[in-house]
Amino acid sequence: MATRTLNAEALPALEPLALERAVPARRTRGFGSWARGALLLDGLMLLTAALISELTAGSAGVPQTQPVWLLAYAALVVGLLARRGLYDWRLRLSILDNFKRVVTAVVLGSMTLLTLRILLPGDVDDLAGQSLRLLAFSAVYLAAGRVAFDWTQLMARRHGELARPTLIVGAGRVGALTATRLLDNPELGLKPVGFLDKEPLDESRLPVPVLGASWDLERLIEQHGIEHVVVTFSTAPNEVLLREVERCEELGVPVSLVPRLFERVTERVNVEHIGGLPLLSARRTNPKGWQFALKYIVDRIVAAALLVLISPLLLALALGTLISVGRPIFFRQPRAGRDGREFEMLKFRSMRAASEPLVVPDLPPDTAPGGVEGDDRRTRFGTLLRRTSLDELPQLINVVQGRMSLVGPRPHAVAHNEEYRKLIKGYMIRHKVLPGITGLAQINGCRGETSELDQMQQRVNYDLEYLRYWSPALDLKIIMRTALQTVFDPKAY
Repeated sequence: MATRTLNAEALPALEPLALERAVPARRTRGFGSWARGALLLDGLMLLTAALISELTAGSAGVPQTQPVWLLAYAALVVGLLARRGLYDWRLRLSILDNFKRVVTAVVLGSMTLLTLRILLPGDVDDLAGQSLRLLAFSAVYLAAGRVAFDWTQLMARRHGELARPTLIVGAGRVGALTATRLLDNPELGLKPVGFLDKEPLDESRLPVPVLGASWDLERLIEQHGIEHVVVTFSTAPNEVLLREVERCEELGVPVSLVPRLFERVTERVNVEHIGGLPLLSARRTNPKGWQFALKYIVDRIVAAALLVLISPLLLALALGTLISVGRPIFFRQPRAGRDGREFEMLKFRSMRAASEPLVVPDLPPDTAPGGVEGDDRRTRFGTLLRRTSLDELPQLINVVQGRMSLVGPRPHAVAHNEEYRKLIKGYMIRHKVLPGITGLAQINGCRGETSELDQMQQRVNYDLEYLRYWSPALDLKIIMRTALQTVFDPKAY
């Protein structure tokens, strides 16, 4: 039976921790060697790119570049990579984000070098050709090396090689949620080992033990080899927490802070200082504003183009569905859309018709409706469709109709909405936007049917987080991660 251990009051998603690096950590679990390895690899990739660019320059009819400019270019790119934090320890290691940073550094380095060569006296024959070749080769080789390196580091984190023992200050609901999120995501590189709190929550509800009270900080850091401290909410006075943070800085232990009212914090935060007092103003995107209206127009255009592009695949899947389960080809189910309006969501059928009507039993109070009840009626072809998510492709038609979006909260069955809104705080807020084919919850592992309230709460948390942090870049990232996750590791991107 599911429990409500961490979500009794429907906490929103806790993303990401407000990181404030103090001073370099005393221990880095071998990260220093990884940083040196990254620097060495980037240098080798830039050298390889330069050599290949120069060796093939003659066949392309482009004059060779003087070695001094190649060295200057390499120094520029490495400096830009360092400036963008590619050699620093990061909480969230994202291959896609690092790929973007690498390409940006290469482009900026190439533009800077080209500008210098134009302004300084010397040979300026075919500078554009030389610069474009160097940019293209270095972007490909450097990005490929970084992808391989980041993948290796991600796997090392998951196996605990780079995990930093982490102490969480505050053993309340938010502290417990923070510890659970870190334990569920070892790729973040922080491994909770215990809490520090004088008045903790019921310890049976905590994922890791309470190690001591607030005045035990220094002893606990030494005794448990703590390399990172996360400060959440505690009954301790502010001056006590501030003193503990300052002590961590003195000991060289990095500190992360979960801000008060974190539910209202977005990525678009303005910080104003009034006599040393910071004022944070979070700018929120209006789901009824022009940004979302433009998003939906782009969605319909892209969905229509995709339907034309993959029409041969759709015909093949339709034929396979017809052979395996017969007519009708599409599974149609009423779902709750924007503002709660009903629509028929389309999927390829993957199950044979039920021989008997399905009777859903009464649910205990900590169980949400949903899940897969009864006999498994999926065909072999239907199982393949579900495993690869190809059964979701007909929803592109829903997008063209304006009923769905490419990215957004997944729509739930209309019959379940009344139950969910009673059990999950903030559930109906997700209906402010069009539902999506994929979403933030899906790329974070919340996929498929579930009947556990905690799991459904987590999905809704991600949906609410999507509304807070929405941007076109976030949509693009979710689409790319969805595509990559069908083939590769779900959490690597």
